[in-house]
Amino acid sequence: MRMAETVEEQTTPKPKVGPIVKRLRSFAKAHDGATAVVEYIGQKGARIVLVGGDGRWGDQVVAGGVEAATTACAEAEIPVKDEWERDLVTGIKTDSYEWNYMGGSAARGGGTR
Repeated sequence: MRMAETVEEQTTPKPKVGPIVKRLRSFAKAHDGATAVVEYIGQKGARIVLVGGDGRWGDQVVAGGVEAATTACAEAEIPVKDEWERDLVTGIKTDSYEWNYMGGSAARGGGTR
């Protein structure tokens, strides 16, 4: 018997995305639906950025990578865009929390030039 005949194909186990699916569905329910963009973030995995139908946004990091992130979106019945399209970007609404968080002290007038 040859070695090739005795080796069975090994399959990679599917990542467990149940808790992520629950959070994605919750976001979509609270924000009049959602659309996702999945971004590869290296060894840490992937980032799902959700844009709600009402313009609010949120994100979720998935340790299983892009495949796990897209699987989670599919199970949550959230469409995934391949890239940041103009309509999706212009539909995002930010409030003072996001501006302060992203800009830090410069957004609050404390930055120096």
